[in-house]
Amino acid sequence: MFAEERQLLIAELVTEWGRVTVNDLAARFNVTPETVRRDLSTLEDNRQLRRVHGGAVATDRQSLSEPSLEVRQTQRLDEKSRIAAAALAMMPLGRTGSVVLDAGTTTERLADLLCDWVPAPGADPLLVITNAIPIAYKLSGTDAVQLHILGGRVRGLTRAIVGRTTIEQLDALRPDIAFIGANGVHPDFGFSTPDSVEAAVKTAIVRSARRVVALADSSKLGEETLVRFATLGEIDTLITDAAPHPELAAALAAADVEVVIA
Repeated sequence: MFAEERQLLIAELVTEWGRVTVNDLAARFNVTPETVRRDLSTLEDNRQLRRVHGGAVATDRQSLSEPSLEVRQTQRLDEKSRIAAAALAMMPLGRTGSVVLDAGTTTERLADLLCDWVPAPGADPLLVITNAIPIAYKLSGTDAVQLHILGGRVRGLTRAIVGRTTIEQLDALRPDIAFIGANGVHPDFGFSTPDSVEAAVKTAIVRSARRVVALADSSKLGEETLVRFATLGEIDTLITDAAPHPELAAALAAADVEVVIA
């Protein structure tokens, strides 16, 4: 295979998958890692991808890249629905229970399922604490849910409530479970999101809860965005839709993170 043909195929793989590694490409094309690195350099010079440690990512995978809520609500709907269904099975089963639903489209899908959720016989309504305007709207008329909305400033891009007031309220709470979203899950960098203000609220959510469950579809696995809000070891469970690649899987296991494939 000529170098130009191989580079064309690599560019197509990056576009399809969002991320590739040097070792995977070397095995796929039966060439040395040094050859792959030269290919990636050529493609980066042509602005067809962006090189990162150990591989390359699509040019739209920047550390500050963050699609609007409206765009994300149309993406990977089946995967998010499966993840939400697995998360629903983790709801507290005792007489009383409290959970935090972080802002995000996967946690919003979990809120959709909670609209039809029925607690155990004799149990009180589930206390749901959220900093997400869309989630609060959907759950506001649900009899099985007692809704608590955190106060603060609304970030327009994600409809998340953020700021010092939000963090102070979370610091005074100790919910049973927090269901949290992420834009990136990386073996070294941990869980991250592009916006520092929203990351601060996520950190407060992680710090507040007795158990933390991260909901992240497989497109987030192996990714790094600008701001880390939690290390791998600060998360108890990761629910995703496909098995993490070996490096991330090993890091999650070493951090004692339970991985649930929905």
